Amino acid sequence: MSEEKRKVLEMLSQGKITVDEAEKLLAAIGEPDNEAVSSTGGKRQWKYLRVVVDPGPGSESKDKVNIRIPFKLIRAGLKFAAFIPREYQGQIDEALKEKGMNVDLSKITPEDLEEIVSNLDDMTVEVDGEDKVRVFCE
Repeated sequence: MSEEKRKVLEMLSQGKITVDEAEKLLAAIGEPDNEAVSSTGGKRQWKYLRVVVDPGPGSESKDKVNIRIPFKLIRAGLKFAAFIPREYQGQIDEALKEKGMNVDLSKITPEDLEEIVSNLDDMTVEVDGEDKVRVFCE
């Protein structure tokens, strides 16, 4: 274990930093490709999509939500959509439209995903002035 990682873990154990802060520090000093720049086009290669919900003072629920989804899983899901038989793709698209999602799964490409991610750029939404939802990539 490197000296930097040991210091981060010590600060965590002493309560000087939170678990989230420790995780970010470890990611920053960990693998050098965490925020690698692609050799084709200079775009960042994100590893995770993160969704964090912080309950506000007037919120009924005091639970904090912290979800981290690997981008490999999201990309695999896009590839999985290619296995849907053509005769069923229309039915799936219709079902998604009924739920308010006007999406054609057969036309989504990995490049589309990268464009969506690059435009996310740390989105924050306040729900009824009570809960705060952050969506970002790391």
